[in-house]
Amino acid sequence: MRDRITGRVGYMANVWQVQVAAPTREVATALARAAVEARLAAGGQVVGPVTSVFWHLGEFGTGDEWQVLLKTTDDRYKELEHLLVERHEWTNPEITAIPLAAGLAPYLDWVERTTSE
Repeated sequence: MRDRITGRVGYMANVWQVQVAAPTREVATALARAAVEARLAAGGQVVGPVTSVFWHLGEFGTGDEWQVLLKTTDDRYKELEHLLVERHEWTNPEITAIPLAAGLAPYLDWVERTTSE
């Protein structure tokens, strides 16, 4: 598929979506704000609450959590992960990252520019 703005075909980028779970909206927003202000992520969304179903320390549980979705680059991921771990109140927070296979070229370029400044 050809990008209608740049004309590039199958544009791929070095952009990742990072997800982290948080116990409250306030904590989730603080994590997103810290990541974006440090330019470790170009932007973030806070979603929730979501119901989580899990095993923790040998016990089954459920609870409400908030999800933070952040956009970053491969080059900035390790620094972003470090910031999230340092600022998170959980000792073993759920932090995962998925490389984006493709996306709108101007958006992906924006993520790369924003996190490299």
